[in-house]
Amino acid sequence: MPHKKQHHTDTPGDATIVIDARNVIESINDQAVKLLELEHDDFSGEDLDVLFPGLEIREHEQTTVFKQHTRQSTEKQIPVTIRSSPFSLKGERYSLLFLHRKDRDSETEMDPEKLLNELLDTRFALDESTIVAITDQTGKIKYVNDKFCQVSKYTKDELIGEDHRLINSGYHSKDFMRNLWRTIANGNVWQGDIKNKAKDGTYYWVDTTIVPFLNKQGKPYQYLAVRKEITDYKRVVEELKHSVQELVDIKFALDESSIVAITDRRGKITYVNDQFVQISKYEREELIGNTHALINSGYHPKSFFKELWRTIGTGSVWKGEIKNKAKDGTYYWVDTTIVPFLNEAGKPYQYLAIRFEITRRKRIEEELQQTMTRIIHVQEEERKRLSRELHDGIGQNLYSHLITINRLSAEYDHPLVSQMLQEATEIIQEVRDFSWELRPSVLDDLGLVPAIRSFLNKFAEHYGINVYFDSSLVHRPDSKVEITIYRIIQESLTNIRKYANVQEASVIIREDDRQIRVVIEDKGNGFDKEELSRGVGLISMEERAKSVNGNLDVNTKPDEGTRVILDIPNYKEASD
Repeated sequence: MPHKKQHHTDTPGDATIVIDARNVIESINDQAVKLLELEHDDFSGEDLDVLFPGLEIREHEQTTVFKQHTRQSTEKQIPVTIRSSPFSLKGERYSLLFLHRKDRDSETEMDPEKLLNELLDTRFALDESTIVAITDQTGKIKYVNDKFCQVSKYTKDELIGEDHRLINSGYHSKDFMRNLWRTIANGNVWQGDIKNKAKDGTYYWVDTTIVPFLNKQGKPYQYLAVRKEITDYKRVVEELKHSVQELVDIKFALDESSIVAITDRRGKITYVNDQFVQISKYEREELIGNTHALINSGYHPKSFFKELWRTIGTGSVWKGEIKNKAKDGTYYWVDTTIVPFLNEAGKPYQYLAIRFEITRRKRIEEELQQTMTRIIHVQEEERKRLSRELHDGIGQNLYSHLITINRLSAEYDHPLVSQMLQEATEIIQEVRDFSWELRPSVLDDLGLVPAIRSFLNKFAEHYGINVYFDSSLVHRPDSKVEITIYRIIQESLTNIRKYANVQEASVIIREDDRQIRVVIEDKGNGFDKEELSRGVGLISMEERAKSVNGNLDVNTKPDEGTRVILDIPNYKEASD
């Protein structure tokens, strides 16, 4: 754009000046020359400072409105309101300045009464809603409203004539306050949050705006400070910051100590931490978007996962141990807790799974279980051996002696012979009973059901407790399963005899394609489960159940009887 006089085709009444990015005047129209009462109109190429000393348009944002005084050669000052509108032309930046003169005549065009009422209304609105203070150019307080007194707990008499150091909390640095004063002293508005201290020593926060009032020379002669108390807001923000930091710390602790994964409500993985990647041996990209079926080991039955999903799908926490399969084909165990995250309707929208690797522990447990199973097997074999020796060895010898004593009694009628005959008979019976307790031969010879019937008959004969028995077994289970069921029934009935105080009990055996279930029940005294869990008999039964991959559950309450439930996988699975 050439530096020569150009008349802008503005709407009549618009006084405009065009300047470039360096504040150099490109053109000025007739309306602007008239408004500013200029002696000539050839200012092209001149700096804007010629008309408006100290005015820097580039410091202002688009369409910013500000007040300025122009100074003529006659030293006359003309108050002007200027609106700047930046634009580009052929890649160059320019600003179009719209000028509007505000002189005494135009100001008097407003109804004085209306102006006064508006000012009063504005002041009332400020006093009702905000904390207001006015200070002189040195910072001495000239005016405070009631809200200022209320929040600071100082009276107006204590505040007027003082500066704001009276309520300085000491929280902010000297640089903070120095920057505040530099800003408003240069005629600019300052905004920010300030922490103050009330008269009683309590602290409060205020969102503050300080507006300088400028004289004709453009220098501040007083400052209006408008504040809004935000103490509660700042406290909430601090609490949120603290909570966020706590969450960050918790996440760090989890990531360092646990295997963490997050899935959506359908089970698709949305997040895994480094420990998950490390143990599964999958890359993060291979896991995200997949489900946990990727690491399914095939160890658990479908019913296991169905129950898991039923639990978390209803918003409940699930805990348990899962055997997974890594990418390289190795297996690992994890102690798992799955926590549902619920939406406003109480429905899960995602799940957080926290896991701890327990592979070593499970290996030790399996080794211990194998050892315990071997001990139980060796124990039963030794019982079987002793039972046979008692029955076939000592028992037969004693029976031979009994025959000899019988012959002797036929030849000699003597009290000592009769006594020997009676004692020999009693010893033989005790040896037979002992042999039966060690290992009933009928269990090995005829199977589980005949052995149980024989035991129940002896049990009723010796202790006067009738036991109802019912079994649906069609085929003989594996020998280990048979002896396990027999021993658990034997131990349970022994407990009933000792503690239940009943004359009746029941033993039910049921079999289907999946499992064999044995239920031993009485309606007697029952137990406190805490005391029951310490019993050696229960531990022995549990170990026997585990030795054939079974599960033992004891349901009992004082005065409500006892129900022992033994579940063993189908004997074919057990034999495998």
